[in-house]
Amino acid sequence: MRILSLEDDPNDAELVQETLASGGISCQITRVETEADFIASLEEERVDLILADYTLPSFDGLTALKIARQGWPHVPFIFVSGTLGEEVAIEALKVGATDYVFKTRLSRIVPSVQRALREAAERIELRRAEEALRRSEAYLAEAQRLSHTGSFGWDVSSGEINWSRETFRIFEYELAAKVTIEQIVQRTHPEDRSAVEQLLDRVSRDRTDFDFEHRLLMPDGSVKYLRVVGHPSENESGSFEFVGAVTDITERKRAEAMQVEARVSERTRIARDLHDTLLQSFQGVLMKLSAVTYLLADRPAEAQKTLETAIEQARQAITEGRDAVQALRSSTVVTNDLARAIGSLGEELGADQTGQNCPEFHLQVEGTSRDLAPLVRDEVHHVAFEALRNAFRHAQARRIEVEIQYGDRQFRLRVRDNGKGIDPKVLSEGGRAGHHGLPGMQERAKLARGELTVFSRLDSGTEAELTIPASLAYAKSPCAGRSMSSGKGT
Repeated sequence: MRILSLEDDPNDAELVQETLASGGISCQITRVETEADFIASLEEERVDLILADYTLPSFDGLTALKIARQGWPHVPFIFVSGTLGEEVAIEALKVGATDYVFKTRLSRIVPSVQRALREAAERIELRRAEEALRRSEAYLAEAQRLSHTGSFGWDVSSGEINWSRETFRIFEYELAAKVTIEQIVQRTHPEDRSAVEQLLDRVSRDRTDFDFEHRLLMPDGSVKYLRVVGHPSENESGSFEFVGAVTDITERKRAEAMQVEARVSERTRIARDLHDTLLQSFQGVLMKLSAVTYLLADRPAEAQKTLETAIEQARQAITEGRDAVQALRSSTVVTNDLARAIGSLGEELGADQTGQNCPEFHLQVEGTSRDLAPLVRDEVHHVAFEALRNAFRHAQARRIEVEIQYGDRQFRLRVRDNGKGIDPKVLSEGGRAGHHGLPGMQERAKLARGELTVFSRLDSGTEAELTIPASLAYAKSPCAGRSMSSGKGT
């Protein structure tokens, strides 16, 4: 143990050390006499205990006590003096001294030091516990804020309701407001009030767990969706109460609604494509085959030409059918491994190309892979599919590249090729008449709340870039993955 002794008599300091040693307290004593040395020792060394004489030629113990209490309040401070009167000693205790020992009764210093160290350890442990509690409360408050989940306690017999700060924020009531059942019902959406009142009556009577969802109608006219979970228990006074959590699930509900809308829109688009392309193509094939039956006997050359046209049209119909089936199969991307999903698309589309027409396909990922929000993930996949299909089928490119970037501020998908490019007129008009490629990509970018930009120059290639703000692109709980970079010719 390290002891700082404010003492002008070396013999007294040695006597204190011998007395402590005889009492089983091993210590190292640093003796100082001046204020400067006293402060320097506290600043430079680890001090476990301060022993101070009350009066010294150039310094005094009371001033030393004030210095120690201001800068080192955790260090026990014991007066050891022969001139300290009883009244002065009591006054010293009032201003922060741990104890006092008269030099004429020095044997008392051993239990005094033991008690001072024990109390100091207890104070340190208490401070640690209080600090841990403060940290825990701060972490809980931050966790509730991040998860939009508040807590509550409801004493059924007294009607008293206690809310956490986040619950007040969700209901948009002032923090100091006293909460009542009437206020909760008042803020509940009119269409849900009856159901909420019935549920509260039932659970307060039956004292059972509850888990339900309902809406709030806020003062500004907006609607919030809540999930409320409660569990019955007894508080410290023996009163029956419910404790539980309130979660704002508005964003989840909106995302679900958008997903339903997106899926309906997707099915509508596929049905439109089947009607406008695939079915019409087969109808054209049938008409040409019917014409062949009339031409075959009298005009075989014309019949042969018509048959060849029908065969080519049938091939085109098969290609369109394959695209429609692939669109149906990928209408929802199950995996969050976007790079793998897009890589598989490139390989599939490349497999349709043969010989010298096969372009090189390269995929690169920048940043650490993160889970995308489900709706965003699906729409990004569809944009990539449409851009890659156009590049492989129509660009006559030698090289096709896909770049996926997981940035802290935004997510970016870029598909580019070095092919023949898009006619400026077609690009300015947003696509070719009767074709839904570019308009469909723009619709999907809008559903994902992103921005799609298409650059193209004749004979210099095309680049489609989709950017989505990070706050909208990534799932709420980011999943760390591997940063990868790969290139593959197909």
